[in-house]
Amino acid sequence: MQRLEIRPYRESDEDAVVALWYECGLVSPWNDPIKDIGRKVRIQRDLFLVGFFDGQLIATVMEGYEGRRGWINYLAVATDSREQGFGRLLMDKAEARLREMGCPKINLQVRRSNAEAAEFYRSIGYAKRLVED
Repeated sequence: MQRLEIRPYRESDEDAVVALWYECGLVSPWNDPIKDIGRKVRIQRDLFLVGFFDGQLIATVMEGYEGRRGWINYLAVATDSREQGFGRLLMDKAEARLREMGCPKINLQVRRSNAEAAEFYRSIGYAKRLVED
């Protein structure tokens, strides 16, 4: 497996992060990536990680923890960098950091249209759960 440099997000990463999210199909009309980044850097900034390979930003993960559940958002790996274990590396790091905070359970949401992401999460042990009212 190739080496991925993982570090906390910096403001200088913004353009590359937004471009990656568009490339990965994570941006929709109802979520503004610039606003989402702004909100994250104000709350639990250290739980927003970026991954670099050969000097290029190729991956992101945004975590959250509210005391009961952890959340994973904006897990992204550049399309030409997939199938190399980078997504798993980011998830391992995110899960470990949440466990260190005392997080007992991690949730994430995947759009129905994103079958590739759903399969990735299944392959690393996440299960689909439907929540009733």
